[in-house]
Amino acid sequence: MRALRLFEAESGPVHPDVANVVLELSAIAEDLGDYATSERHARRAHAILQRFALRGDPALVEVLARLRARALNQLGAIAVARGDYREARAAHARALAIATKHLPAIERVVAMNGLAVACKYTARWAEAARLYRGALRLVERSSRGADRDAALATLFHNLGGLELARGRARRAEPFARRAVTLRERAMGARHPATALDVAALAAVVDAAGRHAEAERLYRRAIAVFEATFGKAHVEVAFNLAQLAVLYQTTGRLREAERLYRRALPRLERALGKRHPTVALTLANLAALRRSQGKTADAGALHRRALRIYRATLGDRHPDVIAAQSAAR
Repeated sequence: MRALRLFEAESGPVHPDVANVVLELSAIAEDLGDYATSERHARRAHAILQRFALRGDPALVEVLARLRARALNQLGAIAVARGDYREARAAHARALAIATKHLPAIERVVAMNGLAVACKYTARWAEAARLYRGALRLVERSSRGADRDAALATLFHNLGGLELARGRARRAEPFARRAVTLRERAMGARHPATALDVAALAAVVDAAGRHAEAERLYRRAIAVFEATFGKAHVEVAFNLAQLAVLYQTTGRLREAERLYRRALPRLERALGKRHPTVALTLANLAALRRSQGKTADAGALHRRALRIYRATLGDRHPDVIAAQSAAR
């Protein structure tokens, strides 16, 4: 905040340098799981940058275009975190249009990746795959060193997640493993970005039926998140919920319920009570309740999950269809 005040004093509150600092603050807040603050900063930066036309001196246009695309990509990422995938698609599509028109080809990668993420969550799987693979080609042609490893890790992480969403764990695993290897090389084994890749690999391994390995990977990721951000962070809560699913699958129902009870209120605080991730946790807890013979409680949890799913994903999304079947 001190840097922001210095830039505001020197350049005034409406200046690209101020927008740049505000975007840094937005990214920090996002890492901490404070999405409301992150969104507020990103919207302020975008509003500042909207005042400057993308025409005139080519060097200045490139600087402004890069900042505007960054602000839109940040808004798209926050929209994904909030579960607003329509808004995420719109923001990343606008960022991609700006990058395509005004910036070198490699600058399209962040927008392509973000747009693909939004497509994945809305079951536009073919479009997501096309975007990921296009971004992958750009990175492989244009990047070098640790930056290349980090960018490739992100794309392999997401390609693995896409295959898992399509129910293809065997295809997902090579992508997920390569993401971990590249990220460790770029950032180290204890970096939170590496922990995200480890958690993604855990989900893939779990889906493949290797539950003991998956549990070790989840616990490794949770330890990094807790050490970096504290026990209340959204990634801790999300991975506790994932670990609860593993326990539920392997018949450790008391441990599963305990973890759901820890994770659910944290997810609701971080993401809001009408987020698809909250709906997923409610649906999984409902399945646990049904296996315990508590059908009335299970039905109420399923109906609550279904209301959230319908409001955020629409009636034709695979998760909504699955929730409808489970609620019957």
